[in-house]
Amino acid sequence: MTKITNKLNYDNKIILAPMVRVGTLPMRLLALDYGADIVCTEELIDWKFLKSIRRENDVLGTVDYLDKSDGSVVFRTCQKEKDRVVVQLGTCDPERALKVAKMIEGDVAGIDINMGCPKEFSLKGGMGAALLRQPEKAKSILSTLTKNIKVPITCKIRVFEDEEETLSLVKELVSTGIAAIAIHGRTKAERPQHPNRNGTIRKIAENICIPVIANGGSREIEKYGDIIKFRKACGCSSVMIARTAEGNCSIFRKQGLLDLESVIVNYLKYAIDYDNSPSNTKYCIQNMLKELQETPRGKKFLECQTLEQICAIWDMAEYCRKKQLKFHSQGILSRREVTPDMFSPKAKKIKTELDEDIIEMKCAFIRVNYPEDPDLPKSKIIAYCGKYKQDLPTYKTINQDKLFRAIATFQGKKYSSSYWEKNKRFAEQGAALVLACSLGLISKDDLIKDGSILE
Repeated sequence: MTKITNKLNYDNKIILAPMVRVGTLPMRLLALDYGADIVCTEELIDWKFLKSIRRENDVLGTVDYLDKSDGSVVFRTCQKEKDRVVVQLGTCDPERALKVAKMIEGDVAGIDINMGCPKEFSLKGGMGAALLRQPEKAKSILSTLTKNIKVPITCKIRVFEDEEETLSLVKELVSTGIAAIAIHGRTKAERPQHPNRNGTIRKIAENICIPVIANGGSREIEKYGDIIKFRKACGCSSVMIARTAEGNCSIFRKQGLLDLESVIVNYLKYAIDYDNSPSNTKYCIQNMLKELQETPRGKKFLECQTLEQICAIWDMAEYCRKKQLKFHSQGILSRREVTPDMFSPKAKKIKTELDEDIIEMKCAFIRVNYPEDPDLPKSKIIAYCGKYKQDLPTYKTINQDKLFRAIATFQGKKYSSSYWEKNKRFAEQGAALVLACSLGLISKDDLIKDGSILE
């Protein structure tokens, strides 16, 4: 068996549980700030990792695993969490799991195999709770990893109706050499409104020799002291918290909960500092606000589309703007370098209308530079055409491997930005930016100043 060189201790720990779309880097760092001992990523599927490439992001100070097709972030981590972050892996295949583990073991403190997710996506793929009924496959995955990977391997399961059946499965899984096991005290069919089977977790803890991590207690956890009560009720080494932390991450503070406003502001700072996607940031805050989304302020928040707009609700728009402009001026990868063939040195030439005679500029459309809709390149061109009674330009968008470029045709000439965008709307604005610059509606000097063009 491979010697573990980075021994993560699972005794007497309070852990941020894997949570879909919530366990991204900003939330993990916030949980560590508030007192969590270990933080887990959201479930990340093995084939997503295998389609990714590792890049060190000098602008953000992170290690990024980027999707080869569109440059999107599969997993982002940083030095601050390196010795405490556990990647939860969704897999149903030992060889795929091993390939992924080999890729990431130098960047994480541990790897957890998801054997408890009851979602249809996981079950249909033979992952998550589907593995509970395939113990030989589950054991094969765990054994393959424990024998070949240097960081601790764990798994997270749900219980069966029958307590003895659950205990029998757990003993089989423990025999593979895993470092700890997390037990969610509900069955695959049960949901949060059902009581957690704390007694089953206690019996497991009494009958195995590795740390047991109790999960599923959010209904009974409202403050830090409740975490300790839950651990004692389950007779476990450690506790893993999901829903309560999702609503207010300061549940990890021994000193007590912080008000939600402070938690959101602290979360947003990490979201800004690590260039978290607006959609993911919005989702996480929605889970914090809950019914407060129905207030006038909450409804205004729900209308937000950009990170700066979200930050403006909490008076952080200026901080967000300055950070984003700094990132773009430093040439952050997601804007400057992503092309359909960037990860494929032998890629075929892209046959598109871009081969034609086009006026092209290396200028990126950076949404944060246009706080008001009338400032947008397309809006300026519409105003120009109205003033001089000209026909509006037409836009043709090219889609290649989930990336987009657009060509604006105006008065018989074609205009395009050389940068690929992640959506059609931004691609059209990029083409309009080139046209607006050519018409003198936007100056090239201004584009250099705001980071749209790198000198």
